[in-house]
This record gives sequence, C-alpha cells and structure tokens, in this order.
Amino acid sequence: MELPTVAIVGRPNVGKSTLFNRLVGKKLALVDDRPGVTRDRREGDVAFGGLNFRIIDTAGLEEADSATLLGRMRMQTEAAILEADVVLFVIDARAGILPADQPFAELVRRAGCKVILIANKAEGGAGMAGAYESFRLGLGDPIPFSAEHGEGIGELHEALKEALPETDEDEDDYDPRGKPLKVAIVGRPNAGKSTLINRMLGEDRLLVGPEAGITRDSISLDWEWRGRRIKLHDTAGMRRRARIEDKLEKLAVSDGIRAVRFAEVVVVLLDATIPFEKQDLTIVDLVESEGRSLVIGLNKWDLVADQPGLLKSLREDCTRLLPQVRGVAVVPLSGLAGDGVDKLMQAVVQAAEVWDTRISTSRINDWLSEATQRNPPPAVSGRRIKIRYATQVKSRPPHFALFGNQLNAMPKSYTRYLTNSLREAFALPGTPIRLSLRTSSNPFDKG
Repeated sequence: MELPTVAIVGRPNVGKSTLFNRLVGKKLALVDDRPGVTRDRREGDVAFGGLNFRIIDTAGLEEADSATLLGRMRMQTEAAILEADVVLFVIDARAGILPADQPFAELVRRAGCKVILIANKAEGGAGMAGAYESFRLGLGDPIPFSAEHGEGIGELHEALKEALPETDEDEDDYDPRGKPLKVAIVGRPNAGKSTLINRMLGEDRLLVGPEAGITRDSISLDWEWRGRRIKLHDTAGMRRRARIEDKLEKLAVSDGIRAVRFAEVVVVLLDATIPFEKQDLTIVDLVESEGRSLVIGLNKWDLVADQPGLLKSLREDCTRLLPQVRGVAVVPLSGLAGDGVDKLMQAVVQAAEVWDTRISTSRINDWLSEATQRNPPPAVSGRRIKIRYATQVKSRPPHFALFGNQLNAMPKSYTRYLTNSLREAFALPGTPIRLSLRTSSNPFDKG
C-alpha cells in the first residue's frame, strides 16, 4: 500500500530531527545542538492515532551555491518537498521569524502541497511571540509545539487528520517470504557507499561528493532487485576509534553499528585502490562478531582494472587476512559507472541463503564421524576428548552444538579445524559459524 508522504522542512537547528524521532517513536535521526547535523533525507513509517504515513526528515534549508555541499543538501530537501503530500514547516519560536524564513516559505507555497506551520520550542508558553510573528509567512495558523517534550501533539494530530486521508493499519498483508532483505552498506569514509546506492536506485537520492564523511545518519531506503524487495541502509564511514574525537561522528558511527546489527547481509565496501587497510579488517571483525552474513565489494575497480592478476591476488589476500569468514564473496565493482552491481546483488542474495541454512542432524553426525576419524581430537591429561554427537541449534547464522566429554578443554586450533570442516562440507562460505561445546552424553545413546 502506498502511504501518503509528510516532509519536515525548515531552517537548520529548529528541531526537525527531534520532531521526526517523536513521530516515528524511535531515536532514528541524529540530534545535536549544532546546526546542520542532518544532511540526507531520512525516512520512517508513522502510525499516529489512526493516521498512517511516511515521514521524511530533511536537511536545514540554507541559501548556497548548488555546487557546494550545502547546495546539494538544499537540492535534497527541495526534492522531498516536491514528493510530499503534506509539509510540516518548522520554525524556532524562540528565535522568531528570520529573513531566511520568508523565501523558504515561498518555496513551499509554490510546491502546491498542504502546509502545516509548526512553531517549535514553545514549551511552557515560551516563544509565543515568535509563534504569533509567524503569521506573516502566509502559511496559516501556527501550532505552538515542543518536539522535545511533546506539547502540542494533539493539535498536530488534528491538523494532520484534516490534511491526510485515514489509511488502514494492516500494511504488512503479504507473504512472509516477500519481506524485504535488509542490506547494510558499510566501510571507511569515502569508500563510495552513497554513490553505489544512488546507482542502485537510479537516482541521486543520497548526498555524494569529494568530501569524506558526508553521510552521518544511517539512511534506510526501499528498493527492488529482480522482483525481490530490498531495504538498503547507507551508513556513515567508520574510522579508527582513536581518530574519532567529535561527538557527532561518534553518534554517526554508533548509528552505523546499529544498522549492522539489524541487517541480514552486510556489504563491506573497500576502496580497490587501497584495499584491506587495518580499519577494513576491523569492520569485517565487527560484522562477524555480530553474526551477520557478509559480502566484500571492491569499489572503484575501474581505476585498477588494467592491472593483470590483481583480483586473484586480492582474493588470496582476503583468504589470508580474514580466515574467520573464509570463502566470502569478493566482488569488483564501480558504483560511479554502475559496473558489477548486478553481480554484487547476486552475491548478497546467495550470502543470505547460506546464512539461513538448516542442515539435518543425520548429515551433521555423518560429517562429525568423518571429521574426527580424519583428524581425531587431542588428548587432555592422558584422556582423549570424545565428541559423541552434534546438531544444529539455529540458523542466521548457522549455530551448531557439540556434545561429549572434556569439551571445555578443547584447544582453539581443533575448534577452528571443525569450523573450517563444517564450512567446506556443507558449503557455508563467508558466513559466521557458531560452535557451542556442551559436556553431555548423547541423548540418543540408550547405553
């Protein structure tokens, strides 16, 4: 079902992201006292007292040349206004109407959509003079509001009820197999994550440019590939923790880590001109520790494609440097040119299938018998470790339980042997594998 769209617009630092978070009921958008925190359009679904709509948080409107970062941010906001059925025009009631508000109000009027004027930061009656002053914008009666404390939420609901049609709350009336596959794109700053997603979507949906660290919020976007629904998450570039001093960057990286935790497949995007930096390996470790399925994308491949044997060499480096995800797909691509995107998505879908693998207990125990005969467990204090039985306890990622005696003394080298053997025997390349060692007898052993 196509939901109506509501866009939140206004000058920087008037409380747009705080209002967005209040309406979606979660702290999705980054909030800070500094102006200009939001850069990309961030979307969320809202169920608000019988009203269902999609809401867009936007960058603060500022006058700027279109070639600059501020200019590109403004273009993103203007695109959101054109897409919206209703615009929530937010002003800072305490600051009052500033000269910049008038041309932006004119911009919203020209768009032809319904407008609700919100005089934010009016808690406890503060800023009422600024709220009354906003009448001269020509956008109708202002709603005195406090996004921070929720004051005025009833009046906003009534205004939205008049502007939007009521929609059914049962939006998820589809087969569970049709649920979108959640894919997060992560990597170091300036690896080309936003450029790649723009190429996938076929539009300039995300801000891009030569400046490193443009993306701050983790942006969620709906897409369809070969008839399959995909939810893409663009994330802020992750630098080494020691280099992160700015509070806002810390928040952005934390938001990216949260996107990894909620994803099913994580694409770690490397810059092919300087691949497998220490931070790249750290990011892969994070993905593996969170138990997400993984694909490695070698972006900017068009810059190094003329080097013979490079891809083979990089895949060998991947096997050597990342043994914990042995066999992970390494896909060369160019987000700018669009080359390799289809192969990347094939690898993503395949990684998701491997991550969701279920293996029968009989097959696992056949494997266990063969693996322990080929390489028996070591002895501890003169007594050999015995693994009697194995089963898969869950998938996403594949998790196996081994039962036997003295398993708590099993050396890590033998655990690695079993993990690699499982990966090879059941075709589980690249996905994290979990092993639980349980000192217990075989429950099927009647003796």
